[in-house]
Amino acid sequence: MVGMIQILTYLLCVYLVFKGFEIFQIALVSTSTNRSAGIVIGILAIILSVCAAVGFWFWTDTQAASVASHQ
Repeated sequence: MVGMIQILTYLLCVYLVFKGFEIFQIALVSTSTNRSAGIVIGILAIILSVCAAVGFWFWTDTQAASVASHQ
């Protein structure tokens, strides 16, 4: 059961990173006059999504190790 939750969390991490890059790509193809603000928001989205993914990854591994050590 813990392994399945780990896999789902890893998939969530990949999804978060993809969404961050998607926001950045939308800003890159934008034709509005305020394109630079969109690019900055896109870069921030990438940074935040990667940080969240790494945090979830470490949290999941910690929980799995905790469960494994108590069995």
